Amino acid sequence: MSTPLLYQIALTLVPNIGAVQAKLLLQHYNAEEIFKTKKSSLEKIEGIGSTRANNIKAFDRFDLAEKEISFIEKYKITPLFITGKNYPQRLLHCYDSPTLLYYRGEADLNTSKIIAIIGTRSNTDYGKQMTETLVGDLAVMNILIVSGLAYGIDGIAHKAALKNNLPTVGVTAHGLDQIYPSHHTNLAKEMAKNGGGVLTEFRSNTKPDKHNFPIRNRIVAGMSDATIVIETGIKGGSIITAELANGYNKDVFAIPGKTTDSKSAGCNYLIKNNKAILLTDAQELIELMGWEEKKPKAKAQKELFIELSEEEKIVVNILKEKDAIHIDELNLKSGLTSSSVAAAILNLELQNVVSSLPGKLYKLL
Repeated sequence: MSTPLLYQIALTLVPNIGAVQAKLLLQHYNAEEIFKTKKSSLEKIEGIGSTRANNIKAFDRFDLAEKEISFIEKYKITPLFITGKNYPQRLLHCYDSPTLLYYRGEADLNTSKIIAIIGTRSNTDYGKQMTETLVGDLAVMNILIVSGLAYGIDGIAHKAALKNNLPTVGVTAHGLDQIYPSHHTNLAKEMAKNGGGVLTEFRSNTKPDKHNFPIRNRIVAGMSDATIVIETGIKGGSIITAELANGYNKDVFAIPGKTTDSKSAGCNYLIKNNKAILLTDAQELIELMGWEEKKPKAKAQKELFIELSEEEKIVVNILKEKDAIHIDELNLKSGLTSSSVAAAILNLELQNVVSSLPGKLYKLL
């Protein structure tokens, strides 16, 4: 068997070639070329070196990749390689983007609005109520809800999304031959059946070992526009995910709780230390994310009276495509230098044509 997918899977199996190193290699070669390129060429790539180049050339476990392809085909799983158009594009802004994802579902992982809702596994009634209310009030925005399919707030968020006919995706810390916790097996099936799905970086027969969960958490944070923490202690997976989201320059929100409630201690800590924006309801989130409906008449009037430079016109035309666009995407699509884009945005802001949002996002007024 010789297919692009065979080499893509094999790349994830090479010792000492993690997500960061794979990204470096793929800037020069496709997956198949990586295995067929001379060692002398591979080791010259910054961040690869002799040892990793040796590991690539010595790799001979293509049988494991073939076995995974058989599993993928049998269970109708969609592989999403980092260079593919269906790969979650928001993850590309993360330095450690997963090289390959395995996906069973129908949700568009590049839809215009994606939020992660996370929290403690042992929630209170307050946490449950806040989660259900928040998701219910967001239903009008047609948002994709992402979480970790765990007990507690994760599961409540997934169920609330289903109840409100919102697509929801669970990101797991294991292969798709199982669901952990097993109690959520039927929930995962309902999610996939109702326009959502289950996503993972791990191939089949990978157990939900403890060290896999922080790895999983970076996908939850990276593929979302914002991460919302609803009830968590000072330590745990939710705090890790919030820290990761901050590191990716993503917006983080937290629902505050009583100062005496240990289940809200993590949320209060994030807010107190400016690591999360205090959030009390869905409308606040919609406003802060710039997801309100636009007023096209006001915009049309501005365009009549303001003379724009060529660079400003390019930026404005790109901003017309979406409700809000990240600065990295503006730089990429415009074809301009980053300094030219920055200057154009500054002038447009001064002319009240463009507004800046949290997380290095920009939108037309």
